[in-house]
Amino acid sequence: MSEVNNALERAVRATNWRFMLLGALALLGIAVLAAVAVIQQRTDAERDQAIARQQHTFDVIMRANQLSGAIAGAEAALGRYVVSADRKLGQQYGAQWERATEQLTRLRQLTADNGDQRARMIRLKRAFDARGKELANTALYSAYKRHSDAWGSYYQVRSSPARSELEQVLNEVVDSERVTLHGRSKAAADLLANSGFASRLLTGFGILIVLGAVLLGWMAIEAQGERAVADAMADAERERAAELQEAVAEATEQLRAEAGEREAAQEQLRQAQKMEAVGQLTGGIAHDFNNMLAVVLGGLELAKRHLHTGGPDAQKHIENAMEGANRAAALTRRLLAFSRAEPLLPEAVEAGALIDGMTELLDRTLGDGIAVETEDAGKGWRIWVDRHQLENALLNLAVNARDAMEGQGTLSFVTGGITLAENEVGECVAGDYVTIEVGDTGMGMTPEVLERVFEPFFTTKPVGKGTGLGLSQIFGFVRQSGGEIGIDTAPGKGTQVVLYLPRHVGEGAVPEAAPAAEDASEKGARPLDVLVVEDDPRVLAATLGALGELGHRAVGCDDPLAAPGAIATLPSLDLIVSDVLMPGRTGPEMIAALGEQIEGVAVLFVTGFAGEADAAIFKGRTVLRKPFTIAGLAAAVAEAMAQEARRSGRAAAE
Repeated sequence: MSEVNNALERAVRATNWRFMLLGALALLGIAVLAAVAVIQQRTDAERDQAIARQQHTFDVIMRANQLSGAIAGAEAALGRYVVSADRKLGQQYGAQWERATEQLTRLRQLTADNGDQRARMIRLKRAFDARGKELANTALYSAYKRHSDAWGSYYQVRSSPARSELEQVLNEVVDSERVTLHGRSKAAADLLANSGFASRLLTGFGILIVLGAVLLGWMAIEAQGERAVADAMADAERERAAELQEAVAEATEQLRAEAGEREAAQEQLRQAQKMEAVGQLTGGIAHDFNNMLAVVLGGLELAKRHLHTGGPDAQKHIENAMEGANRAAALTRRLLAFSRAEPLLPEAVEAGALIDGMTELLDRTLGDGIAVETEDAGKGWRIWVDRHQLENALLNLAVNARDAMEGQGTLSFVTGGITLAENEVGECVAGDYVTIEVGDTGMGMTPEVLERVFEPFFTTKPVGKGTGLGLSQIFGFVRQSGGEIGIDTAPGKGTQVVLYLPRHVGEGAVPEAAPAAEDASEKGARPLDVLVVEDDPRVLAATLGALGELGHRAVGCDDPLAAPGAIATLPSLDLIVSDVLMPGRTGPEMIAALGEQIEGVAVLFVTGFAGEADAAIFKGRTVLRKPFTIAGLAAAVAEAMAQEARRSGRAAAE
């Protein structure tokens, strides 16, 4: 019994030992299995993170290249716009720059997790904003039809520090990401290698410990399957990386092509700079000019009739004709100033009086359906601006208001005076300001339209009815004058545009000399021997007649190449009056060729195109603008003689 019991006890002990061993082995197997699962899960998570980091790096590189391409595209579009002055190309430039702004925003979002890249993004944003201002100024010159300034600005900004900084920072961003990509790719490869080694080690250890070979085999098969999946995913990522590299190569090639296109545009610009710009007359300008010519022709015809009949009104008709001619000359100067062929001429202007003087022009422009109301509460304050530019700005606002009211409504002009604190209105400095409020009863503007109203080429008018440049030009004029512009509008409640212009407390514009004083100066001048060189026979005859009226002895010459021979026949010569643009040789070229032959002889250049007035060309000689009065000619002759006297005095002192 005892032996049986002992045998049973031994059997139990053996069974227990086996169960305990099996339990221990099972627990150990479970632990191994759990370890394998944990390690595999961690490996998968780290692999996914490595792949995500690689993808993030590729995205940063792609976004940086897209930003560079967008900037290059904007510069190329701007170059074409500056060359052709085509507003559609200007709009393309604006769209390209907007695309570049979006790419910059996305690039900054992608690099927000990298401290080094964030620092580069700050530099990149600063350089981008500076580059945007440079290009926007160039675009604004073209928008104002300041072609010469636009060409010069474009050549200047193409090698600006902002552009170099942009390229440098973008290259730093790409190079940094490429270094990061190399490190992340190596880390991912090491991770895959280490995970594979750990899986194999634990699988082998589990096979030795766990008696259930099937379970261990299944675990090994499962691990091998996951390994295969990981290998497949790695292969897919390598293929994607290859595709991304190919896309980068294509983008680089596109950038090279755009660079070539930009270089071609620059070459076209250099060619275009050899040509002189010709202003384009609009229908409104032609209408005004024809009205002025009608005044001149009508006045002269009436004066001619009264001269034949001995009527007393001949003088009045002649004065009307002269006023029309002076207005035509002022219009020509205004066109030249608009194209920047002539510099702006600021003067002290009283806004209320200026608006009163525009009443007739406004009535004619706006039509009978628009009632114009004016109110002057400006306290007599004056502003220092170019009168014609201010008139153009107010006329543009009036035309916009007419279009908003569809030809029916009330347009008001209210002038006032206000004292502003620092930055109380826009960027205005503290001080006194004259306000000009232009209000209408039109349809008003939505907040979306108001936000973009000063952008060049933005317009809500139908195609062919507006350029989108009117308000942007007014904005530029007001800012150049040291002022600010504000708009109060709402749909269905009309629009009020307020111009804030700094008050001028200095002296006013220099008044024109009185006729009596002019006559006195004319009579007081000593007779001079004058040679007039002018290729136009009518202008030559008029100039000779005017000099004769002033008491001078004038001889004409219609060919600048014949001037040396004409001078040789004259017994004495005090003054040469020469046109500038003539066939065969310009006036300055003729004077330079005469050299010592005209030593001590004064020179007066006469020109009908203000763009010729370049000090380097005229070498400091007196310049008289066409058309001119006899009084103006007398003053210019006196100035030329005084200038030559000063020149001779300096030469004698040396």
